[in-house]
Amino acid sequence: MHSKTFKTFDVVLVPFPFVDSGITKLRPAVILSSAAFGLKIEHHVLAMVTSAQHTPWPLDTQITNLKSAGLSKESLIRMKLFTLDERLIIQKIGSLDSNDQNNISDHLTNLLKSALNTPPKR
Repeated sequence: MHSKTFKTFDVVLVPFPFVDSGITKLRPAVILSSAAFGLKIEHHVLAMVTSAQHTPWPLDTQITNLKSAGLSKESLIRMKLFTLDERLIIQKIGSLDSNDQNNISDHLTNLLKSALNTPPKR
């Protein structure tokens, strides 16, 4: 197995499919999984990056340092999470700065908090 090295909070370009057609378009996404996770299974957990602010989702996270993230226009991280084979990741374009990392970490914690604090049903 040969693995690319992507780290948590890297901003990468990935092909996003359009649901109603077989067409894909390159879009940015943020890697949420650790480099060790990616090296072990060659997949990564990512969150969508979008400039579409007219349809807000819970826990949308504004990216405050666009230059560091490698983005040219106002964007936010949307809690549309997915796992992707790293062979489909086109390239790294930037990384979230520490402020944006803290914000997305807080929102991800809030998203998963109920699952982490709810005892499993037997």
